[in-house]
Amino acid sequence: MMELLNDVTFWHWMILGVVLVIAEALVPGAVLVWLGVAAIVTGLVELLVPNMGWQIQVLVFSVLSIVSVYAGRAWMKRRATDNDHPTLNKRGMDYVGRRYVLTEPVVNGTGHLKVDDTIWKLVSETDYPAGTKITVTGMEGMSLRVEAVDANPVTAS
Repeated sequence: MMELLNDVTFWHWMILGVVLVIAEALVPGAVLVWLGVAAIVTGLVELLVPNMGWQIQVLVFSVLSIVSVYAGRAWMKRRATDNDHPTLNKRGMDYVGRRYVLTEPVVNGTGHLKVDDTIWKLVSETDYPAGTKITVTGMEGMSLRVEAVDANPVTAS
């Protein structure tokens, strides 16, 4: 085993780097690509400074992995752009601004409302009786924040 570790060359690091970059396509998370970059840079360091012990190579790879993951994540955050679907995976945000009539009262600041095929939890600063016209003003976690449109409840027909 020790003989195998002593025979690690820059090609081994380059191959590991390419395998990690390719594996990123199969595994979500954007981490393996940065580990692949660290492995490729480790291979280049081994090429420039031949005959480094495997312990030093692993240390260089470890340090470069940490640096590349943090630098890569910071770079990706700076590159984040607005997309044409800002509410994707934020389904409740699609309801902001819409008006509904309560079928159940809001008591102690919470209630429920069926919208399409989903029953949403409601949160409010005020209690409202059933029949009140409300508008969705935002989201709080997985709950819709609502306010009354008018002070007079609508009678159910």
